[in-house]
Amino acid sequence: MLTTLVDVKTLARHLNDPGWVTVDCRFSLSNPDAGRLAYEAAHIPGARYAHLEQDLSSPVTASSGRHPLPDPIRLATRLGAWGIDASKQVVVYDDTFGAMAARLWWLLRWMGHESVALLDGGLPRWQRAGLPITKDLPAIVVAQFVPRMNQTLLANVVDVERAVAEGFLVMDARAEERFTGEIEPLDRVAGHVPGARNAPYDDNLDLSGEFSSDEALREHYGALLGRTAPAKVIHMCGSGVTACHNILAMEHAGLRGARLYAGSWSEWITDPNRPIATGE
Repeated sequence: MLTTLVDVKTLARHLNDPGWVTVDCRFSLSNPDAGRLAYEAAHIPGARYAHLEQDLSSPVTASSGRHPLPDPIRLATRLGAWGIDASKQVVVYDDTFGAMAARLWWLLRWMGHESVALLDGGLPRWQRAGLPITKDLPAIVVAQFVPRMNQTLLANVVDVERAVAEGFLVMDARAEERFTGEIEPLDRVAGHVPGARNAPYDDNLDLSGEFSSDEALREHYGALLGRTAPAKVIHMCGSGVTACHNILAMEHAGLRGARLYAGSWSEWITDPNRPIATGE
């Protein structure tokens, strides 16, 4: 059972394995149709397509973030339609080195499915290796996915409000200039939750776009954690997507138990009474 990362050679050996299901999670925040169009043009053989907003989120409300968690029953139905059940090894990928696909990795774990791994390096690494791509849609044997919810993986806005006062660590995966409030291209208010630490998700990657070694990740997060236990960490970002990348990196490094604030910054700012900090 693979639970964090899988390399392209291993996935290539299992392309025709009925016990493996691959899901393409390509998505662009600036063009929501781009991922599906890219999938239709070429994808890893056998891959299904998961749309961040239509499949992996629920509708936005006045008090939610930009990508609220999907309804578990609806998501379970979608997973079953993709042929996923408890017996399947799931592999998720995108073309942004895991920034989008990590969302489905986390959602499956939240739904109680541990055997899910992110394709290290994503589609760019697959193509550099000269491995096959296709336009053909997969033949899917529909399955029944039975959710076994693990709510211990989830933090809400009240948890975040309490976190700093009680010695928990909040890590924000956004780029530094968004965290400091210097720029804000997506949300109506710039800044960060007071007391949060900036941990840009792309710091998990090496120059090739693959994850750094588990030793390097342990060193990186060890410096951020200090004496804080991994289970006392809450991860956030703009809308609860790229924060999952940091959770995956910590899990891969053996630093387990961190939670996701799924609403993240875009939910935090829906209440004008919540405090906002800028700068480092």
